[in-house]
Amino acid sequence: MKFSDKFEARFTEMLTHYPTQRSVLVPTLLYAQDEVGYLSDEVILELAERLALSELDVRNVISYYSMLTTKPRGKFNVQVCTNIACMLRGGEELLEHCERKLGVGNKGTTKDGMFTLEEVECIGACSWAPAVQVNYDFHENLTPEKMDEVLEQYRNKAAR
Repeated sequence: MKFSDKFEARFTEMLTHYPTQRSVLVPTLLYAQDEVGYLSDEVILELAERLALSELDVRNVISYYSMLTTKPRGKFNVQVCTNIACMLRGGEELLEHCERKLGVGNKGTTKDGMFTLEEVECIGACSWAPAVQVNYDFHENLTPEKMDEVLEQYRNKAAR
C-alpha cells in the first residue's frame, strides 16, 4: 500500500504525540479513509502492520466508529441526524427529503458517486437541530429548502 507524502508526514508526526502506537489508530484510520475513500482490506493490513496490531484489532475499532467504513462512499458523505433533538425539529423529514432528492436510501450512494446518504444517531449539534454533517462540515437549523442549497453547494464544489 502506497500512501501520499502528506499522509506519511502526518503519520510520522502523530507517532510522536501519543504514548503508545495503538493510540494513533483512530486518527490514522480517518486520514487513510480520507485519502483512499474507504478502509480497504489492503489499508487495514498495512496499518495493522505499521502499528503492530492484529487485523482483528483494527477491524474491531472500525466496526465501533460509525464514521469509519470498509465500503466506498460518495465524494460527500451526508449524515442526517435523527436523534431526539433533531427528530423533534424535523430530522426524520429532512432525511426523507434527502432520500427523495438524491434518489437513494440510508447508506446508499448516488449513481454519479457524488453523495452517500447516512442516517446517524447524533452529531452533537442538538442546540441547532435539525443538523447534518457533510464530511467534516456541519450544517444546522435546516429545512428542506436549506438542505437543497447545501447539496447544491457541494455539487458546485465538486465541479470546480
